[in-house]
Amino acid sequence: MWCHSGTMEISLGQGLLILFLVVVPLLYEWSATFKYFCKMAFYNSYILFLAVIVIPICAVRGRNVENMKIIRSMMLHVKYLYGIKIDVRGTENFNIKQPYVIVSNHQSSLDLLGMMEVLPDRCVPIAKKELMYMGTVGLACWLGGIIFINRKKTDDAISVMAETAQTMLCEDVRVWVFPEGTRNHNGSMLPFKRGAFHLAVQAQVPIIPVVISSYRDFYSKKERRFTTGRCTVQILPPMPTRELVAEDVPALTDRVRQAMLIAFEGLSVELGAPQ
Repeated sequence: MWCHSGTMEISLGQGLLILFLVVVPLLYEWSATFKYFCKMAFYNSYILFLAVIVIPICAVRGRNVENMKIIRSMMLHVKYLYGIKIDVRGTENFNIKQPYVIVSNHQSSLDLLGMMEVLPDRCVPIAKKELMYMGTVGLACWLGGIIFINRKKTDDAISVMAETAQTMLCEDVRVWVFPEGTRNHNGSMLPFKRGAFHLAVQAQVPIIPVVISSYRDFYSKKERRFTTGRCTVQILPPMPTRELVAEDVPALTDRVRQAMLIAFEGLSVELGAPQ
């Protein structure tokens, strides 16, 4: 009786496995929505997996901006898994010896691929504090020297920015900021928060805008679509802040956003992405 029941159990398990192996590939091919969720689940899981590999390597050095080179090298191949071609323009604009603040538009978690494609040496992103508590990813980010900021507490954010200005100048560090403050899926740019611009003015360092073209060609969260495609990362010329003061920050913010918006719209037209 026991043997018979065991055989039935194995047969049921085999049947479910066969069903899974047949149904999942068919759903993946036939349903764009199913494909989207599979790809996003793999993307997030794979980054968690890469973080597990990165942590012991980076831990040897401890929390250090140089660990970003290791994190970047681990991430560079991910675009190939998804069939995403990334074109880069304007890398010569990073060829300045002093520290600088990079500001970039923020469309989705896929921005990580564009960032890692062009991330200069000794450059760390500024990220929301919640990221620090995301398990292995949070620990890997901490080891990479990523600067965490509590966006809900203005006083904390201001003090972190003041410390960051000192760190940039004393330790020759560049920072990468998403001034929209959150992901924007609507195919344009949200108004910019001014923290990054106050930071650049306080440290008297240039701002380098980086524009990542629209993903509409291959990715849409709203439409649950994720195929293969291409995007362009354009690095715009540095915008100086020397001799600017806090009162100049609003005008500087608007000027940078306008330059980025023009570049974004130009790239979108070029790639045939609908506006």
